[in-house]
Amino acid sequence: MEQYKQEFIEFMVDSQVLKFGEFTLKSGRKSPFFMNAGGYVTGSQLKKLGEYYAKAIHAKYGEDFDVLFGPAYKGIPLSVVTAIAFSELYGKEIRYCSDRKEEKDHGADKGSFLGSKLKDGDRVVMIEDVTTSGKSMEETVPKVKGAADVEIVGLMVSLDRMEVGKGGVKCALDEVHDLYGFETNAIVTMAEVIEHLYNKEYKGQIIIDDDLKKAIDAYYSQYGAK
Repeated sequence: MEQYKQEFIEFMVDSQVLKFGEFTLKSGRKSPFFMNAGGYVTGSQLKKLGEYYAKAIHAKYGEDFDVLFGPAYKGIPLSVVTAIAFSELYGKEIRYCSDRKEEKDHGADKGSFLGSKLKDGDRVVMIEDVTTSGKSMEETVPKVKGAADVEIVGLMVSLDRMEVGKGGVKCALDEVHDLYGFETNAIVTMAEVIEHLYNKEYKGQIIIDDDLKKAIDAYYSQYGAK
């Protein structure tokens, strides 16, 4: 596993963004793990987060794209910090763009978008925290495609939960890929999280012990993507 992935897993744990226990998800599922990207709140956390996204995007999509698009609301800071990190790490200027939930009808920046305007020929990488159902892409892709003649290169999320999406068979990232035809990737998958943390001591404790591993295995036997 790449070094940045190992570091990112530990960063999620340290930031209390990835937690283990018993959680009821919005879908009603009872999950032994929970991820809340809203837990990244400090300047140093956001700087590191942007760097991990930039490294993962560079590894999967290279530098041949023009715009990072982050759907409102959580995608707005993600696109900003990742564009900054991409410039610092790779010397490549990437524009950021996000949509507005409510259209602005006045001023020089009126309209449905924040940041850079989308232009014909732009190659766009979408960026999100986590995709569990693909619902946000249903709203976002038509907006992006309708704004200009752009090519969506792919989607990058922070964590692939590796559980079935709306269709009940494939994971949400695979469903998005099948529906829209662009690549979908995550900085890390839950399989990589388990591989890195299971029965290994981290800062004096075992994060995923045998009991938690059994609970995770039981969860995936019911909700895991085929």
